[in-house]
Amino acid sequence: MQKVITDDLDALLNILPPHIRQPLCRQADISQLLEVVLDLGRPPEARFPQREIVLNSKEIDQEDIEHVVSRVSNFGDDNRAGIERTLHRISAIRNRKGRIVGLTCRVGRAVFGTIKVIDDLIQTGKSVLLLGRPGVGKTTMLREVARVLADNLKRRVVIVDTSNEIAGDGDIPHPAIGHARRMQVKTPTMQHAVMIEAVENHMPEVIIIDEIGTELEAQAARTIAERGVQLVGTAHGNTLENLIMNPTLSDLIGGIQSVTLGDEEAKRRGTQKSILERKSPPTFDIVVEIQDRDKVAIHPDVSVVVDAILRGQPVATEVRWLDESGEIRIEKQTPVTTTQKTTKRKQVREGEPPRLYLFGVNRGRIEQAAKELRLSLDIVNNLSGANLLVTSKSYYRRKLQKVKDAESANLPIYVLKSNTPAQVRQLLEAVYPSGGMEKKDRLKLALGEAEEAVGQVKNGRGVVELSPQNAYIRRLQHLIAEKASISSKSLGKDPHRRVTIYKD
Repeated sequence: MQKVITDDLDALLNILPPHIRQPLCRQADISQLLEVVLDLGRPPEARFPQREIVLNSKEIDQEDIEHVVSRVSNFGDDNRAGIERTLHRISAIRNRKGRIVGLTCRVGRAVFGTIKVIDDLIQTGKSVLLLGRPGVGKTTMLREVARVLADNLKRRVVIVDTSNEIAGDGDIPHPAIGHARRMQVKTPTMQHAVMIEAVENHMPEVIIIDEIGTELEAQAARTIAERGVQLVGTAHGNTLENLIMNPTLSDLIGGIQSVTLGDEEAKRRGTQKSILERKSPPTFDIVVEIQDRDKVAIHPDVSVVVDAILRGQPVATEVRWLDESGEIRIEKQTPVTTTQKTTKRKQVREGEPPRLYLFGVNRGRIEQAAKELRLSLDIVNNLSGANLLVTSKSYYRRKLQKVKDAESANLPIYVLKSNTPAQVRQLLEAVYPSGGMEKKDRLKLALGEAEEAVGQVKNGRGVVELSPQNAYIRRLQHLIAEKASISSKSLGKDPHRRVTIYKD
């Protein structure tokens, strides 16, 4: 289906004062308008996908603010208002006394045909969660999902519309939702209660919900799913891993708990005794990460993916996008796991002895390994005095405060898969220049090889495979590719594991 866009743009333009509306109407790309920003004491601005412009040198005064406020609906507890029977959203900024001193007038668009890349997933009857950064089109896609399910598949669809963003302002919903029914929410804090009310009172086959953001809403979503109702919703977070790290919303993907294993079981699994596991079946069966307007990454079995992530195993992701001819393209991608990639934004300076800050790892085991390797350890007690943070996989995945502090300070981080002697020895061999000039030369050669490969890929070569290296050098090679905005991944098993550099 070809995309058809309807935005009722005139309705939004008509609420603006003439000295703002007129220069805006003269813009050649007005059909691409995203929003108009009106802040007291500042010139009015219009924002487009690739540019921002000042519409008038005259600063916004209180009369301009009142002109707009008087032409829209009442502002709710979330400081949002709308224009009746349109999808436009007007958001207010208030001063400490509650007076409106700023407005963001955002264009709402119904885009028919946006769910072509996930149409088959929606039709399965399974619950689908949409993730993505603000403004990427989650709500637009959700609106189209409601219409397709209600009109094309003849399902009983109820939309829980907290800010009237899905079905528009006023009592009569926007035609973009088709025959789906809409329940408005008096205040955002009652969204979870209306979700349950929708199921108990109106017998829906599908519930559509935008912006699941609280623990009560996550619990309500689980209750709905357990009653056999299909859920299609959005949540705060860009990726599935964001939800795993979010204690408020992790219940949407099954919840995360810490489990202590017995000695035998820990040895059999090859892990520490304390590990993270999924608590229960996920509320949503499928997660769709919206990367761009026409590009998504799909996790078709959330329980399998979450379990793999918690165990540090690579997860295959299905990426779909629409090409220039409107055809769906599908590619399987296996990303680099946490222990194979680095969070570093700077490296330990060459020749500078490592000063280690240990967080969640066995100090005695590291000291013993250093003694065997005849290394002189420098373990510091304060993060500020370190040039390398060494932590465990579980601590890193949970994003504890020390890890966040290190990332904020651009401090290199080494993630140990486990506290086994072999892993500890690999750490010390990687970060200590015990091999003298030979090791420095090897490092210099490996990094030079990566830089040369990046240049080849930029010049049109599809894929360049590098020589096998240890984990530390591979991480530095990945960093070189990342800084050049080029993709990379590790392939093979040690000691033959190597980095491949390529362009998406």
